[in-house]
Formats: sequence, structure tokens, C-alpha cells
Amino acid sequence: MVKSKKIRWEVFAPMMIIIAASIITAAVAPEEFYNVENKIVEFAINTFGWLFDLFGLFLVLMCFYLMVSKYGDIKFGGADAKPEFSNWSWFAITLTSGIAVGILFWGIAEPLYHFCSPPKVLGLEPYTENAAIFALSTATLHWTFTPYAMYTISGLVVCFTHYNMKLPYTQGATLYPIFREKSFGIVGKIIDNLCLFAIIGGVAACLGVGTLQIASGLSILAGIKPEPAVWSIIVIIMTAAYILFSYMGIKKGINWLASQNTKLFLGLMLFLVVFGPTTFIFKLGAQSLGDYLQNFFTKSLWLSPIDQSDWPRWWTIYYWAIWLAYAPTSGMFFARLAYGRTVKEFILVNLVATSLFGLLWFWIFGGSAIYFEMMNKNLWSLVSSGGLEASLFAFLKNIPLSSLLSWIMLVTIGISFTTMADSMTTTIAAMNTTGNTKDDPEPPQYMKILWGVIVGLMALITVTVGTGGKISGIDATKMIATVAGFPILFYCIAQSYSIIKFLMNREKFDIIYYPETAERIEYIEE
Repeated sequence: MVKSKKIRWEVFAPMMIIIAASIITAAVAPEEFYNVENKIVEFAINTFGWLFDLFGLFLVLMCFYLMVSKYGDIKFGGADAKPEFSNWSWFAITLTSGIAVGILFWGIAEPLYHFCSPPKVLGLEPYTENAAIFALSTATLHWTFTPYAMYTISGLVVCFTHYNMKLPYTQGATLYPIFREKSFGIVGKIIDNLCLFAIIGGVAACLGVGTLQIASGLSILAGIKPEPAVWSIIVIIMTAAYILFSYMGIKKGINWLASQNTKLFLGLMLFLVVFGPTTFIFKLGAQSLGDYLQNFFTKSLWLSPIDQSDWPRWWTIYYWAIWLAYAPTSGMFFARLAYGRTVKEFILVNLVATSLFGLLWFWIFGGSAIYFEMMNKNLWSLVSSGGLEASLFAFLKNIPLSSLLSWIMLVTIGISFTTMADSMTTTIAAMNTTGNTKDDPEPPQYMKILWGVIVGLMALITVTVGTGGKISGIDATKMIATVAGFPILFYCIAQSYSIIKFLMNREKFDIIYYPETAERIEYIEE
């Protein structure tokens, strides 16, 4: 029997008030709004930076342990559960829903930035081999196993509670092994609101980055000046696109879009391998991988407590906060794809496969950017004058068919964001409604449209908040995502503990595998 879909007013109403207050405040007093965000970020990073780093490292170790341990054979939904997506579709949706425009923006910008401006405290000289190795190995740290471990653990706990414990598809339910019935009460409602705020801020930040990058590309290719009116048009078009595909649902809209998006990614990488500095790419990539593996623990936990360098605080810890902002809601979405899969398969796809893809992407694009800068020494000057958002299109000028490829990249950026945003819009809508089950997973269409529009408005604020000149759009987008990720740090720690409780007491919680001895889990779904 299909349950009717009802609004979860205890989640919907508070979040609407918070979002409305944020939009009004940012519109009326943008600089003051940014300053408040900045104070929160400084407190979070300065006080809890060590915890962000330790927790990120712990999650990587936890994922690999679960994959090779006896728990790797646990199947979501029971022995008879059958997967709903092919391996290709599962990988494509997971990859593009998590990456979005991130690798298109930072795949060039981050390695280039670190190569030309490495942290002085490490004694690295710009434009040297050591700077190049540092640049690529650091980008590998920020974009592969550690951040994807955050997604993976958040997804695993949803799989356990929703498929094997038969609990509701909510964030609060993931803490049932810790709080029992309280996870459906005030504790669960607070958690759902926190996660909802985090993902709205995170998706808005991602759309903001995509908007700035598309505007920069249009400026370079068509001479269209990047300004608030242009940003607004781009946001409207991209918002309409992801709402449309979200409306079509996962199996039709998102599945098709993710497949095309992944093919575009693979095609772009192959093109650059063929027409780029191939030998240099793989030599630098291999050597940077060695540096990453050899110094993984040191890089993961670098905090500079004596030298007081700002670098680890405003790069690595910033990244962990942003990824954590996405993690719980992205985990919910990835759990939707994992019915009939095992823990080992889930980790292989959500952590290992995606990380290896990111590794290759940064080898190819980041390594090529370093090569072109080393040869011509003009790429960084173009980026410095046009902003980090100009890095991709400045880079493309160095390869054959640059004009054609630049237009293809513009389309890819739009598709990449749309793929991520429609999956998150669907999940946000599901968090605001009841009755979302494995057999009837799609939330009401009106809720998808409503939240799609709200995310678009928040994105527009993040890129226009700094139009006075003191605040860059990139800084504004990074700031709102970091503010959102701070409280989620503590929730994700609790999720990790919840997984441990579940695995250590499966006979008490896993109804699918131990129906005769399981404690019957009762809850009231309002």
C-alpha cells in the first residue's frame, strides 16, 4: 500500500524561515551578511580544524576496513534484493552527482595556484619541480579518497537504517542505534534541519561557482561582460534545467543526464591525453602519486600550530568543511542507488572508483596546466587578472581546437551542475515530505520545484554578495558552504558511531537478517 506524501512541517517551516531571513539579510546588507559568515568560519576553522583533519583521516581508514572485513558482504535489503541500476548507471550517477562542476573549476585552478604560489612556510620555490609535485599531490588529497570517504560513510548509514532496519528515509533515523526512539523526536528534527541547511548552502555555493565560470567563458568567447545581470540569466537557465530533470525522476532524467555527463568527462580526458603533453602528464602524475602516498598522513594532519601558517586552514580544512556540507544529503541520494548491493560494492563505487577518476582528471588537466605555465609562463597572469574562474578557458587556449573545445566546456559545466543539482533537489524535497519508500521514492513534484527555485535564489545571492568590490564571488561561495558544513562535522561523527553500533549489534537492529531475534523497531511517522 502506497503512503500519501505529506509535508513534514517540523522541517519545512523552520527551514523556510531561515532561508527567507538569509535571502533578505544578504540582499539588504550583503557586506554585513558576509562578515557574520566570516566570523563563524574563523571560529570553526581555528577552534576545530584539528577535528576536521582527524575525522577525515579516520573515515578513509574506516571505509577500507569495512571493505575488506567480514562486514563487506552485508547486502542492503537482504539476500534476495536485486539492484535497480546497472553498474555503468550506478557509477555515472554517483560520479556526476558528487563532483558536479567541482573538477571542471578546480582541476585547473588548484594545481596551477599551488605551482605558482606554494605555501612559503614549506620553503617551496614557485615554478620548481618540488612545487609541481606539491601542487598535484595536494589536489589529490583534496579531491579523492578523503572527501569521498565522507560521502561513503554517510551513505552507508542510510543504507543500513533504511533497507536493513526498515526505518524512514530521514537523517534523524540514521542515529537510531544511538538514540532509539528519540531519533524520531526533537533530536531527529534538529538533525534534519541542520542537514537541509547544509545542503542548500552547499548546492547554492556550487551553482555560484558554475555561474561565475560560465560567465567568465562567455566573456572570453563572446565578449559578454560578466556582471549581475548576466549572472542572473545564467542562474535562471541552470535552475530551470535542473528542476526539469528532477521533475523527470531518477530513472529517466538523472540517469540519462549522468550517463551523457560521464561520457563528456571521459571524452575530454581522452582528447587532452592525445593532444596534450602526454609524457609529462604521466611522469608528473606518477611522481605526485608517490608523494601523496608517502606523505598521506602528514598531509592529512598538517595544521601548522607553531608557524601559524594560514594555508592549511584556508585550503584543506576549508575543503573538509565544504565536503561535509554535502555529505549527509549526498549520502542519502547515493543510498537510493544502492538497493541490492553489498557494503564492499558500495565502497568500491562510491570511494574507490570515484577517487581513481578524480586522480586521473587532476593528472591530466592539472598536469597539463602546470606544463603550459612552465613553458609559456602566461597562464597564471591571465588567471590572476581574470580570477580563478577564468583558469579553465585561459588553459584551453593552449590546446588544438581551443575555441570549439571552450564551447563544449561551457555545455559540460551546465550539464555537470544540472546533474548534481537535480539529484540534490530530489533529496531535499524528500527530506521535507513523508511517505518516501523504496517502492515509491519520488517526492511530490511541487516540492522539487519549490526547493529548486530556493536554491537558485541562494546561489544568486552568493555570487552577487560581493559586487561592492571587497568580496569576490568565489570567496562568497566558499564561505556559505563552509558555514553550512561546520555543524555537520559533529553529526557525521555521530553517524560513524551509529554504524559501529549497528555492526556490533546486528542481531538487535538488522531486521532483514535477524527477523526472529530482532528488536521490533516502532516509530510514528507524522
